[in-house]
Amino acid sequence: MKLVVGLGNPGKRYDGTRHNVGFAVVDALASAPDVQSFQDRFDADVAEWHDAGEKILLMKPQTFMNLSGRSVRQAVDFYQMELTDLLIVCDDMALPLGKLRFRARGTHGGHNGLRDIQQHLGTTDYARLRIGVEAPDKEKDAVDHVLGKFKPSERPVVADAISLAAQGVAMWVGQGIQKCMNQYNA
Repeated sequence: MKLVVGLGNPGKRYDGTRHNVGFAVVDALASAPDVQSFQDRFDADVAEWHDAGEKILLMKPQTFMNLSGRSVRQAVDFYQMELTDLLIVCDDMALPLGKLRFRARGTHGGHNGLRDIQQHLGTTDYARLRIGVEAPDKEKDAVDHVLGKFKPSERPVVADAISLAAQGVAMWVGQGIQKCMNQYNA
């Protein structure tokens, strides 16, 4: 079993914001016809996907970004999962818009959702897929930036990145993190 967690904030207000690209990737994966609809579990929306005989849980924590660790910890404990079977999908202001970066482990890098997951799991040894949302302009606050919606001119780049990220997640499920890093971190 694998667990794919897309980070974001719950509610229509946050749909289409930079901070919610993790939710968007999980939604893209969940749109496949063989994915069961979302149910409320572990303080999260959770859908079940089966690929090549493997069960994959798709999760969107409903605790708000900065408290995502609780949902992740509940699922990991309930299923007694190895952390090598966990992938976190989130936004990254340090990456150019639409750029993907897979990592087998690493620090939270200032991302509060990853920080909370690290605190709840007690480790940074879990895979993550970061999706570039660019740094804000000098005049714009970082919080306003990540909670802001993408500009119309950015939306095609973001849509392509979400689609590519969903393909990358499918590769991670079947072939592992190293293959994804080789393929997507160019």
